[in-house]
Amino acid sequence: MIRFFDILFSFFGLLVLSPVFLAVMILVLISSRGGIFFLQIRVGKNGKDFPLIKFRTMVTDAQSHGDLTMGARDSRITRVGLFLRRYKLDEIPQLINVLKGEMSLVGPRPEIRKYVEMYTEEEKQVLTVRPGITDYASIEYINENEILGRSEDPERTYIDEVMPAKIRLNMKFIEHPTLTNYFRILGKTFTRLFF
Repeated sequence: MIRFFDILFSFFGLLVLSPVFLAVMILVLISSRGGIFFLQIRVGKNGKDFPLIKFRTMVTDAQSHGDLTMGARDSRITRVGLFLRRYKLDEIPQLINVLKGEMSLVGPRPEIRKYVEMYTEEEKQVLTVRPGITDYASIEYINENEILGRSEDPERTYIDEVMPAKIRLNMKFIEHPTLTNYFRILGKTFTRLFF
């Protein structure tokens, strides 16, 4: 049943947001050199890799300087990119990932392989479900980049503190993947984003 709502909401989301989608595409294209989209290989259900789609918010060679972003102080983020990230507009193309079945609207955020390799056996439970655009961890760590930006060693902070805490929050939905929780998380996400 959740898959039905994923398809329904992602299809109508792309339809309704198509003017925003087009406007962002133009903004990204004229604001800095490079493509419109940023594709990054993430680890999905059952450990299968897939290309996560976002609007590009950074300079073209950004990944060669590290995988984590450190909020507004990260010089790799473009001016338009800062705006898109602040309002989570860069995430809109992930509705395509949802339509394709690579993601769900609700589920643990997909990680890059480098960090998945650090998971304990218990933490690998997050790979038994479709990754999502939002869940309890996404809501709690909506300003994750700012947290990392305040750290003297952002990668160590992410590995030792943020990642384990997020996985614990991921488990709340994984252990109770009901439609009620699905809609509760979507509701909390919209409330957090807009209010």
